Amino acid sequence: MSQKPTLPGDKIAIIEEFEMGDNTFDDGQSIRSLVIGTPEFDKTNRIAKINEMRKPAVAKSGDVITGNISALMNNMFAINILYINGKPTHSGLECICQAKGAKKRILVRVGDIVSAKIINLLNGVVHATIGEPELGVLFTQCNKCGAKVVAMGSNIKCVDCGYIEERKLSTRFGNSDFIKFNSN
Repeated sequence: MSQKPTLPGDKIAIIEEFEMGDNTFDDGQSIRSLVIGTPEFDKTNRIAKINEMRKPAVAKSGDVITGNISALMNNMFAINILYINGKPTHSGLECICQAKGAKKRILVRVGDIVSAKIINLLNGVVHATIGEPELGVLFTQCNKCGAKVVAMGSNIKCVDCGYIEERKLSTRFGNSDFIKFNSN
C-alpha cells in the first residue's frame, strides 16, 4: 500500500484488504489503478481509490480549438487539437470537420493550422465547423514550393513561385498572434 504515484494497471491493494473506490478496478485478485494518480486508503470503510493527477482536456460544444490538419477525406477532414480556447492541450485528440462544397473548392490542406468551433460530441467523435468568418486557416505555406503565402481575397498566393490556390481563410489569417493564451 504505497503512496507513490500509480500508472493505469498498477496494483494498489489486494481484494481481501480493500474494496474498489474511485478510479480503480478489481482484476479478481487485486485492486488496480485506472488512471495516473496517487492512491488513498479509507481504512475505516476499507475502500481504496486513486486521486487522479490530471484529467485530459476535452473540447466541449462551443469551444474554439486551434490545431493542424492531419488528414483529408472525401467530404471531411481531421484536425489534431493543439489548443482549446487558447489553452494548450496534450491530449492527442482529433476532431472531424465536414467539408461541405469541398469537391468544388479546396478548404484546407494537410499541415495547415486552423481555428474551428466544436459543434458536438457524438458517438465518441468530436465534430467541428470552420463556417464562421473568424474560423478557418490561420497559417499555411505554398503547396508547390513550401514558401510563404499572402492572402488575396479567398485565395492564397505564393510570394516565391506565384502559385495561387483557394482556401477557407480565417479573418485572422496572416496574424502571427492567432493564439491568445488565457491566464485562467
